[in-house]
Amino acid sequence: MLYIDKEGVPGAGDALRRLEGLGFRLLFVTNNSTKTAETVVEHVGERTGYAVDIDAVVTSAMATATYLTGRARSCLVLGGAGLVHTLQRFGFDVTETWERADAVVTGLDLDLSYDRLTAAMSAIRDGAVFVATNADATYPTPAGPLPGGGSIAAAVATAAGTEPVVCGKPHEPIRRLVRERLQPGPVWTVGDRPETDLAMGRAEGWSKALVLSGVTEDPASAPDDLRPDLVLDSIVDLPDALAGSVSSEP
Repeated sequence: MLYIDKEGVPGAGDALRRLEGLGFRLLFVTNNSTKTAETVVEHVGERTGYAVDIDAVVTSAMATATYLTGRARSCLVLGGAGLVHTLQRFGFDVTETWERADAVVTGLDLDLSYDRLTAAMSAIRDGAVFVATNADATYPTPAGPLPGGGSIAAAVATAAGTEPVVCGKPHEPIRRLVRERLQPGPVWTVGDRPETDLAMGRAEGWSKALVLSGVTEDPASAPDDLRPDLVLDSIVDLPDALAGSVSSEP
């Protein structure tokens, strides 16, 4: 967790630069499907002062588009402009006509309507592949949690009577993209959600760090099988925690 809304975690940029100095390659993996990779680069830079390499960004929208490649051509999307743009970049036709859709893709959709929910249900019942970018029930804001992409996926699943393939953390489609970008050495997954960030680390056998600057405030709330290796107040504490455990070439 590097920022909430437009406010960066104080000291996050310096912490990221220190981690680089320890020899870690940083990957920025997000379940937020409303942002393109370019937007992630822009927002991290604006909020923390850290310059992100675009090749180090992995989004749930990218994982979804990769998963659908060869499985669909035309998508009905309940999601934001970033998701639509990513799918189009991968060559998919995005349609509002449910009869033309051979896939339904859900993400965070701030303009969700009953008519669009009905269209998604109809396409799935007619045989369209149902894919969710993520299953996050909420997302954090300065005013508290708000319904997330997982809530929208759940509404569609209830109406259609079919569960989606989930492509974001901690599921295999996004883990595959992360594995393709890793360098040799120890891997740490760092995040504020046990059910996504820590679960991804568990699935791959990576070390896990839980930061308390986002959704999770009580580390004891994590299930026993998702207990983190480290619990930190924020990303700022991570370089000191890892400094003694890695060589200059992890």
